[in-house]
Amino acid sequence: MSKYVCAVCGYVFEGDFEALDDDYVCPVCGVKKEFFQKVEETKREETVFIEVDDDNPSIKRDPSKCVYCGNCKSVCRFKQGVYGYYDLQKIKCKSVCIDCGQCTLNCPKSALHIKEDYKKLDQMIKQGQKIFVFQTAPSVRVSLAEEFGGEAGDACTGKLVAMLRALGANYVLDTTFGADMTVMEEAHELLERLKTGKNLPIMTSCCPAWVKFVEIFYPKYKENLSSTKSPISIEGSLIKSYFAKKMNIKPEDIVSVAITPCTAKKAEIKKFNDVDFVIPIRELTKWFKEKSLNYFELKDSDYDSIMGTGSGAGVIFGSSGGVMEAVIRTAHYFLTGNDLKDLEIKKVRNLDGYVESQVKLGDKKLSVVSVSGTINARKLFEEMEKGKRFDIVEVMACLGGCLGGGGQPINVKLSHEQARKQRSEALYKLDKDSKIRYSYKNPEVEMVYDEFLKEFGNSLLHTSYQDRSDILG
Repeated sequence: MSKYVCAVCGYVFEGDFEALDDDYVCPVCGVKKEFFQKVEETKREETVFIEVDDDNPSIKRDPSKCVYCGNCKSVCRFKQGVYGYYDLQKIKCKSVCIDCGQCTLNCPKSALHIKEDYKKLDQMIKQGQKIFVFQTAPSVRVSLAEEFGGEAGDACTGKLVAMLRALGANYVLDTTFGADMTVMEEAHELLERLKTGKNLPIMTSCCPAWVKFVEIFYPKYKENLSSTKSPISIEGSLIKSYFAKKMNIKPEDIVSVAITPCTAKKAEIKKFNDVDFVIPIRELTKWFKEKSLNYFELKDSDYDSIMGTGSGAGVIFGSSGGVMEAVIRTAHYFLTGNDLKDLEIKKVRNLDGYVESQVKLGDKKLSVVSVSGTINARKLFEEMEKGKRFDIVEVMACLGGCLGGGGQPINVKLSHEQARKQRSEALYKLDKDSKIRYSYKNPEVEMVYDEFLKEFGNSLLHTSYQDRSDILG
């Protein structure tokens, strides 16, 4: 049976195409018969839109809503550096995707949208047979209000926690605690690498879309990635071990849920199995509104006391450059025994995509680069291939970092750039106003090391990476 594809929208006609009337038009986009091309069995044609595999854990495509504007493909190609950087005829999978979800932010008709899990989670909560432990990522506290008419950057942590309790959370923890744990491990790892000179530069590993980007396109650098897990995965590991023991709960009775700005975390949890559900902020508010709950009637609530406290350093993880800044604060203390006095390292903060700089660490001067948007990561690797040397590299797949994540609200009042700016300013204000601004001064972090981990490098908090380049053919 012959196949013909519409060159405009990608609709595939199977059958006797030649027998069709001359006035036949594509049933999807309406173009004439002349726009169809015969598909060879071994050849794939490029379409206006990006394809999404049915088993993609993060995003989904609804063809019935697609208006064939091409926004998704443009974002994937020109902002994320994914689409178009492989041979369509060679790839061994239907699509190449790093799960970042930027296409969902730029699709005007929600034809591309978050793959939702909240209905399954809600059903489990109704059954009442498990203990539901939620954690909230740093940047969602300054974006949630936008879903209810508020301004970008409105900090609403108390409302966020109250919302989760209203939905059935038994415990609500703060992922900034997990961020502080990441800082502790990664700062230690940085100093070890600087000492040995091996696997430099150290590259941050908090962003799963960035990690997947490296594994697919630049696997030769996978050993440069920090082995430290992301804050959400570290918190998830400790919820089902340390937290469970402290609260006298069987780990198997816990359902662990992460509220994120990110769609790629849905893919990340498939690797570690410590977090059971990832619910990005747009999915969360859809769930909340369907329950007919009133956001404005919620009374502010606090995080639970164990693993519910984070430092200002943990908060700024949500903005590009924040991970590096937080790690340097702690690495300086580990190296010198003194607090870093000028702890606001503004020159590594980055909303524009690519910033190179130098920072002092004790008596060492380190070359660092902060990158956001994986198209800019390609620039990074080009510089490294030319011989440019760095000591620390931070990359976030989404422009501006997590505050511009694919699961964040679509702000109808502001451009993406303006929304990112206001969210970022809010995160740094939260850091500035924090009583604790160094991860190593978080008393709950100290308690976990004293009571449970004992030392750095525990396997619960670390991982390894794989070469996935074979999918490119």
